[in-house]
Amino acid sequence: MAENARRTVSLRRVGERRYVATNARGGELPFGQGDDGDFTPVELLLTAIAGCSAIDIDFITSRRAEPETFELTTTANKIRDDQGNRLEDIEVSIRIRFPDGADGDAAREVLPDAVKKSHDRLCTVSRTVELGTPIAMRLD
Repeated sequence: MAENARRTVSLRRVGERRYVATNARGGELPFGQGDDGDFTPVELLLTAIAGCSAIDIDFITSRRAEPETFELTTTANKIRDDQGNRLEDIEVSIRIRFPDGADGDAAREVLPDAVKKSHDRLCTVSRTVELGTPIAMRLD
């Protein structure tokens, strides 16, 4: 395993069906069941999928031009069947606009390849979901 390859997030209960996730750098993210404005775990997964690709695409395209518009929306259908609760038909819609001119043209030119690279190879989150990585649950 490569050095610094392990990722860890911990969470603690802060109220009835309300939690705070903390990363190794001390960043905190509240979430819950969805009875208030906090994100739900499913919304966090959709956010992670879009966010991972957004970072990849932004890294590649913004070297050429700063975007005027940069928006991603992730949608999915939550279902319950004999396999349990899960999402299907996950789709990321990407809306990015660059300024007119040579720099914007250069960014527009690499955009389709940036999206493809993110989906096919770079985005750890969507690659993990698509490949169906097993999850081990351990009770300490």
